[in-house]
This record gives sequence, C-alpha cells and structure tokens, in this order.
Amino acid sequence: MSAKVDRTQLLNYLDAFLEGQKGRDYGPNGLQVEGRAEISKLVTGVSACQALFERARDEGADAVLVHHGLFWDGTSRTLTGFQFRRVAELIRAGMSLFAYHLPLDRHPEVGNNAVAARAFGLEEIEPFGLHEGLAIGFKGRFPAPVKPEELVALCQTVYGQTPLSFLSGPGKIATLGIISGGAQRELYQAIDAGLDAYVTGEVSEWVMNVAHEAGIHYLAAGHYASERLGVQALGDHLRHRLGIAVEFIDVPNPI
Repeated sequence: MSAKVDRTQLLNYLDAFLEGQKGRDYGPNGLQVEGRAEISKLVTGVSACQALFERARDEGADAVLVHHGLFWDGTSRTLTGFQFRRVAELIRAGMSLFAYHLPLDRHPEVGNNAVAARAFGLEEIEPFGLHEGLAIGFKGRFPAPVKPEELVALCQTVYGQTPLSFLSGPGKIATLGIISGGAQRELYQAIDAGLDAYVTGEVSEWVMNVAHEAGIHYLAAGHYASERLGVQALGDHLRHRLGIAVEFIDVPNPI
C-alpha cells in the first residue's frame, strides 16, 4: 500500500525542491486548483487539458502534476467554456492541480534539460541559456565527437520522435546545448557559446538561415516531446522520496 502525503506538505516540498517561486515565469507555479487534503496517488503529465484530467480521474488520482498549467499571462481570467470544463473536471473529482513551468526546465536533477543532457551521454554538463537572468538549459561535451546523423538518431532515441533538423554545423560534433520547449531565440546564445549543435522543441521560419550562416546544427525535437522527461523524472523522485503512487499519463502532441 502506498503512503499518503498532506496536500500542503507536498506543495511545500515541491516549492523547496524545485525552487518554484524563484525568478519570473509566465504563470503561477505551485498549487493551481485545490483538491482533497490527502494525496496517495499522483498523476503526472506534460500539459493541463481535459483529456489528462479525465484519465487521471479514471485512474483514481488525488492530484495531477503538470509542466504546463492552466493559467498564463495574457489569457482570460474567467472560467468559461473549455477552461471551465477543465477546472470543473478537477473539482468534481476532488483532484488538486500542481504546475511547475520554468522551474522544471532548469532543475539540475529532474529538469527537462538536465535529464536530456544525461540521456545524450554528455559530460562536463553545466547550465546554459539565460532567461530573465536564470539559466534554463544545459550544455555539455560528448566523450567522443559524433557525426550529424548520429546526433539525429540520438535525438530520436532521447525524445521518441524524429526531429526536424538543419544540419549546418561541423562534420564532427563535440558540444551540444539543450533547452526544451519553445526556445528558438536561444539559438543565438548557442552560437555565442561556440556550440556545435543546439537542440530545442520548436522551430521558426528564420532559424534555418541563421543556423546555416552561423554553421551550427539545429534540431527541433517537438515542444511536447522535449518536455516529457522532466515531469516523469520528478514523478519518479516523488515516488521514491515520499512513497506515494505516481503514474505518468501521456497525451501525445506532435508539436
């Protein structure tokens, strides 16, 4: 039988472990919707959506923990339409919703980018890619240089889907920077850092020409795919640290 944890205890642990209130973000990190006081089963997922909440309810979850929460700067503050239906699903099931965005990108142990850097087999891993004064990505060096086609294959293995690749860098790749999600503009920081290759989630129209002219490999692995790693690693951490049951639910998104 799994242990139980008080909702406030879990919130305090997550805030401290992830440094959840450090730095500026695009929405609130922490508890977004309050559910039952005791949590024995936690469902993790990448993005808050009704499909995730329905499946979490069916699995008997007491709480849901996501990377992309419900509330963002610049969006409506009213609970109407699909946003009402999302929150109503949580409330009817008595489930809490926890969300951690940039804290789960930059964390050195369970963050999206640190987990990916280790999965790529990098050494000399260190923070990389400043956002609002805080590094949110990681960079490192391969034990032995890899060829561009090997990097693409590695990326597919790490993230589970074929990346969109602009292979404009050197024939032997020694260094790699990683920032998950929509970090196209941080390509300029990768160039300034002298990296051979850069991996993120998304790509914009201008990227191809910049990568070609700067002589750097650019791989877009998919926003969703690049951000599955952290929330799964965090769930594993909570399972072992707190003893509660944790299940990751995948709601695939090709973007």
